[in-house]
This record gives sequence, C-alpha cells and structure tokens, in this order.
Amino acid sequence: MENKIKILFICLGNICRSPAAEGAFRNLVKERNLEYKFEIDSCGTSGYHDGELPDPRTRKVALKRGIELTHRSRKLRQSDLDNYDYLLVMDDQNFREVISLMREDSVKNKVFKFAKFRSDSGSDIVPDPYYGTEKDFESVQNLVEDCSIGFLKFLGE
Repeated sequence: MENKIKILFICLGNICRSPAAEGAFRNLVKERNLEYKFEIDSCGTSGYHDGELPDPRTRKVALKRGIELTHRSRKLRQSDLDNYDYLLVMDDQNFREVISLMREDSVKNKVFKFAKFRSDSGSDIVPDPYYGTEKDFESVQNLVEDCSIGFLKFLGE
C-alpha cells in the first residue's frame, strides 16, 4: 500500500481552531471511507496548553455535529516540518511562524492557509474564537468543515 498523506493542522494554542479543523477533516474522511489514506493531527505554535483537551466550547460545537474531539494539545516540533506532507495553518501569524522554522525553501510549498480552501471568496484566515461567544465557535466549525471539503477536492479526492 502507498504511504499515507500526512496532514497537520496548526493554530496558536491547539485548543480551538486546529483541533476543530482536525476533527472536521477526520470526520469528512471517515464519511467518505478514506481513512486508510490519511494520517491527521494538529498542534500549536505555542506550548501554552500542552496536554489539554480542546476548549470546552470547541468540543461542544463539534459534538453537536457528531464529532468527538479527544486530541491533546501539543506544540509544533521541528520534526513535524519534515514528517508532514501538508501544514495547514489558521492565520497569518501562524503562517509566518511555521515558515520561519523551515530550514529549506523547498519545504515551504507544503504550508498553506487552511481557509484558502473555502468555497466562497472570504478571508484566507480562520478567525480565533477564543475570546468570542459560542456563535463564533459555530462559525469556525462551519468554516473548517467547508475548508475540509475544499482541501479534499484539492487533493483530488
């Protein structure tokens, strides 16, 4: 069997956006019976929340859609830059942070802003809902689900 496509979702603290995106993409892949093709994870550029479950609001919104988020927050490691095929970041700050860690220019072509894969012509960032309301978390979940579909199409699936 061919190697799995390794995808890493990245935000700042790895408790809101990147676990929501990981869960949404994992769920989409499961629905389409493509689990055998992918290795999926998420992390943060900071280690602020290492070992923590996603934010309770992130988990609540995902669970309403049948997605259980059990991922434990972790910080981006240098080895991730080599090990993953796609590094999907949530905003400009995280994009710059990931690019700054790259040792080789050739690796930069695997870094994408995840919202680039949205179906409409909106912003290419996934906004951080942390200081917002549950409605903001719902909006992020909607966006990462939409971007997941777009990214899967980008991969030719």
